[in-house]
Amino acid sequence: MLPLDDTEKSIYETILARRSVRSYQPQIVDDVTLCVLLEAAVRAPTAMHREPWAFVIIQDKSLLLTISNRAKALYFAEEHQKEHHNNLTHFSQMFNSPDFNIFYDASTLILICGKKSAPFAEADCWLAAENMMLVACAMDLGTCVIGYALPAFNDADIRNRLSITDDYQVVAPIIVGYQRGKTTPSPRKAPVILFKNTVIN
Repeated sequence: MLPLDDTEKSIYETILARRSVRSYQPQIVDDVTLCVLLEAAVRAPTAMHREPWAFVIIQDKSLLLTISNRAKALYFAEEHQKEHHNNLTHFSQMFNSPDFNIFYDASTLILICGKKSAPFAEADCWLAAENMMLVACAMDLGTCVIGYALPAFNDADIRNRLSITDDYQVVAPIIVGYQRGKTTPSPRKAPVILFKNTVIN
């Protein structure tokens, strides 16, 4: 690898330092910090410069719990349609606990929503999500994508409460907050290269 300058090292080190954090302190993320995170998000690459994203920010514990409970109910409704529903997985056992909050008691949930009519809107939103999570990591904040929450955002009542109109879909639900303790890194496999073509003249 070529030598990295200080800026490149900082970026690379942040990428390596990012974790999916599932334990949070009650301290809330302030508005100035949220603005920085959203500014990073909207600097992501975007197909045809359509910028299809919009954001929902939830910092209401009661509302977060309502969404968590709805998501858990939908999860079990789907699981019970499967043949193996009696064989509870690790996630099923967690979700079955009334005390389990799928947002891990984080103070903030940010929803990155994409315009349904925009080309490659989902890809753009995930690129925005990565920008936001890396900047959060650089600011010593924890983040985690909560994919299990997605079905709850198809609920008409929840969408109405969050002012999510029909022309948007929720793409990336991301919790943000100050982590409690340290999160150990997960091992990663080496890159799988399916094909590499080198032409030497």
